[in-house]
Amino acid sequence: MLARILSSATFGIDAYPVIVEVDISRGMPVFSTVGLPDNAVKESKDRVRSAIKNSGYALTPKRITVNLAPAHLKKEGTGFDLPVAVAILKAEGIIKNDSLNDYMVAGELSLDGGIRPVRGALSMAVCAKTAGKKLILPDENKKEAGLVVGVEVYGVTHLSMLVEFLNGEARMEPFIADRSLLFAHGGAHEPDLSEVKGQAHVKRALEVAAAGGHNLLMIGPPGSGKTMLARRLPTILPDMTLAEAIETTKVHSVAGTLSSVDGLVTGRPFRSPHHTISEAGLVGGGKVPRPGEVSLAHNGVLFLDEFPEFSKSAIEVLRQPLEDGMVVISRAAASIAYPAEFMLVGAMNPCPCGFLGDVHKECVCSPLQVLKYRSKLSGPVLDRIDIHCEVPAVRFGELTKESRAEASADVKKRVDAARALQAERLKDKKIFSNSRMTPRQIKKHCEVSGDSHRLLEIAVDKLGLSARAYVRILKVARTIADLDNAEKIEVHHVAEAVQYRTLDRPMV
Repeated sequence: MLARILSSATFGIDAYPVIVEVDISRGMPVFSTVGLPDNAVKESKDRVRSAIKNSGYALTPKRITVNLAPAHLKKEGTGFDLPVAVAILKAEGIIKNDSLNDYMVAGELSLDGGIRPVRGALSMAVCAKTAGKKLILPDENKKEAGLVVGVEVYGVTHLSMLVEFLNGEARMEPFIADRSLLFAHGGAHEPDLSEVKGQAHVKRALEVAAAGGHNLLMIGPPGSGKTMLARRLPTILPDMTLAEAIETTKVHSVAGTLSSVDGLVTGRPFRSPHHTISEAGLVGGGKVPRPGEVSLAHNGVLFLDEFPEFSKSAIEVLRQPLEDGMVVISRAAASIAYPAEFMLVGAMNPCPCGFLGDVHKECVCSPLQVLKYRSKLSGPVLDRIDIHCEVPAVRFGELTKESRAEASADVKKRVDAARALQAERLKDKKIFSNSRMTPRQIKKHCEVSGDSHRLLEIAVDKLGLSARAYVRILKVARTIADLDNAEKIEVHHVAEAVQYRTLDRPMV
């Protein structure tokens, strides 16, 4: 007997349909799988046999051949367990439903017939909608898949439950997501900028970075509050749109980091990997390519504390995602692209001991040590960071002040207003922040003249700025003007943008 059912597999952050074909014939009781399966798919035969037996169904000792089409694409993961089991039960006549073509099925089986969650459920739901199919998934994946409008999603917990449903012996209702609660934030537990004492100029730099989506590097001694400030950046960023949330959720679902409770990533991601991370861990890759930290920070913030302590190669591989907003991982079989539009926030000491320029503690580093430390961040990487900001040690008087600083909610209002101006100005190109402007848009929207032009000329000559750094200054100046609700870039906007190029000036 031959049976077919439709399943799905992920490639990058998208899913494609896979036809699962099962043929049961006379011969030696052998279970073989063809169609370019990986080891996890090959091992499914033992899980499938045990799950069927422990669910109360008897298999006759015959030859079972499973084909996964299209055969030229490698099949990975455990999501084919459930469709293979359903197709076998259909071929054996245990499932009598002739309308299996109406469904797309995916899920991992445990030995007792229980159904475990799989990665990429949201992408599979989009694939099912495109194919015009109903989707059957593990119950833990239903919240995630139910976000896609126009597809019926059924969550199942056990193989026997699915068999009874397909045979019409039990009834299941499709899951309907309550979209009114998707972006309901608690917010009370979140950190707030008002908790940071002093550092008014650094908070201003954070506001400018958030308003334009600019990359930021903070330079200061240990204990000056760099990490504390960085962790509060997401609280002043604009709320995620539904489109951003779905795209971000796809990445986290494929990576296996999505919570089954929430089903949707509604807050801006904040990723803070340790400085010992590898290149593959940072940008993605591996034998079986997976998204890296830059993709998990998509539409959010990637914070690299002790930036120069990361390996030189790991720092340099950030160039492409910082410039293009995506990562392309090439292997012999295929190339996979992952989105990576994130805000990079780095923190570093001014020197190895951390006290270069401190008025209270003497630096013990030699000029050669300082140069070696700073040279870990190459010119091309620094050029891609729009804002460099010094973070001095906080004085005792500021630490003991009773007055409360400005709250994140108040800063966020100004950031939202600036982003609204940018979205309206750049809507034709579907760009939502100044940091992503193209050269043509920079020429159109960042025009400077008179005193502003002369100030830029002096800054470029004195600091020896590259063409990329010059463009970054124009973008930041445009953002500062947007925060002032100014149509034109004035000289004080340019002056503030220029002073955010700390590492372009000598530090010793």
